[in-house]
Amino acid sequence: MEILVAAAIGILTAVGIYLVLRLHSWPVIIGTVFLSYAVNLFLFAMGRLTENRPPIVDPAVTAYTDPLPQALVLTAIVISFGMTALAVVLALRGYLETGTDRVDGNRDEPRPVPADPTGDRM
Repeated sequence: MEILVAAAIGILTAVGIYLVLRLHSWPVIIGTVFLSYAVNLFLFAMGRLTENRPPIVDPAVTAYTDPLPQALVLTAIVISFGMTALAVVLALRGYLETGTDRVDGNRDEPRPVPADPTGDRM
């Protein structure tokens, strides 16, 4: 199970970094979402993956799950949702004001039409 979680964290991180390096703002936003999912899984996995154990210390129960990673992940989910909403609003505002969604500020220039070698126009 640990190998599956580690592979999922690695794949989410790779996809997130790939999307963050794109030129347009929407893939960058989706990439940060994937990175936040990877960090959440990493935090959750750092609390040791256990099954069928309560997160509350009880004298009758000898083994329990650490509740701190669960609380950290829940807080991170709420914060990342708010930051994603803010990033979407900022990207939309930037698109509406500049007419492009590129993150480097350059406009999309139309590609030149290649010349016909025969000189005939269609």
